[in-house]
Amino acid sequence: MTCRRKRVCPVKKAGSLDSRIRRLFQKPYKILNPYVAEGMTVLDIGCGPGFFTVDIARMVGATGSVIACDLQEGMLQKLGRKIRGTELEGRITLHQCSPDHIGVSVMVDFVLAFYVMHEVPDPERLFGEMASILQPKGRMLIAEPPFHVSRREFGETIRSAGDFGLLPVDRPRVLLGRTVLLEKR
Repeated sequence: MTCRRKRVCPVKKAGSLDSRIRRLFQKPYKILNPYVAEGMTVLDIGCGPGFFTVDIARMVGATGSVIACDLQEGMLQKLGRKIRGTELEGRITLHQCSPDHIGVSVMVDFVLAFYVMHEVPDPERLFGEMASILQPKGRMLIAEPPFHVSRREFGETIRSAGDFGLLPVDRPRVLLGRTVLLEKR
């Protein structure tokens, strides 16, 4: 997605999105374990090189699936190379979105938008799409970097989500993140 500030993390910097150093501070399994379970269908928006995607695929197990969505084909290629030939390859669908449309029509149980909403040019449009594909009581976890997104801006994001029936149910703590868990009502 293009950025409201016209910034999308370039593919050449993908290594910083999926590094051992980042794993010391943000542990995908620990962050997502309360929300992702075996058999679920999960949408990872702005998946990049798959920092969260791979762990999600393990968590949903053989009966679940992950839709790894990114604007940049290069990010999806990096993720594709990472999972090629593994058991996870059959659980992860790579999906390239457009700047103004996610384009997923499969019903999902959970959506992850980690460090991506500040790059979305039209958050209301995205929330409308998410409301249409989330199962009843489906959840969406949004985490934004505090160094890019102010408290006020994050509050506006939460209010926009509420306009589409995606209401806050928790404010989980994530290091280096302004975070909210939304539920479709």
